[in-house]
Amino acid sequence: MAELDTSGGGHKKGPGVKKGKKLSTRIDLTPMVDLGFLLITFFMFTTTLAKPKTMEINMPYKDPNMKLDDLTKIKDSVALTVLLSKDHRIYYYEGIGSDPNKPPDVKVTTFKAKGGIRDEIISKKNRVDAMKRSGELGPKDFTAVLIKPDTNSTYSDVVNILDEMSINDITVYAIIDISDVDQGFIKQTEAANGIK
Repeated sequence: MAELDTSGGGHKKGPGVKKGKKLSTRIDLTPMVDLGFLLITFFMFTTTLAKPKTMEINMPYKDPNMKLDDLTKIKDSVALTVLLSKDHRIYYYEGIGSDPNKPPDVKVTTFKAKGGIRDEIISKKNRVDAMKRSGELGPKDFTAVLIKPDTNSTYSDVVNILDEMSINDITVYAIIDISDVDQGFIKQTEAANGIK
């Protein structure tokens, strides 16, 4: 038992005067120790409940029988390339833009509700579904979005485009480093549209 002893002995005042002995005061600190441990336990318990908030990304299943070339190939007809740039602007084009002799038709949009990138993603998804119904694409072909953030794009734009993937149920998408060719596409489109 923890206690604090403040004992004081009796003393005399003057000759012949006797004063009663002062009793010692004892303070029991056991409840204070119990309270301390109770608070420590409470704070330890509440800090384990507070978990950091992160974005969950489900990685695809890797079939051991598949070749690496099959995993990385995306058909040009199912791909939509999205280039994130400064001032929350989004440049996009159909396909993967791999043919240097045939530059893609690059368009500009933003995250606005009407006429924004969401409308283009929905439109691309509908075109791919129509090609699957007509037999041009197989049942394992899905809309694929290639996200390429520029060096001057913001983190919030990347989070917003990932939200668009979730909202529009796009299951195949990848974040890729932007190439010099794509940055050239952005500059050409800015020059053609008078964007600074």
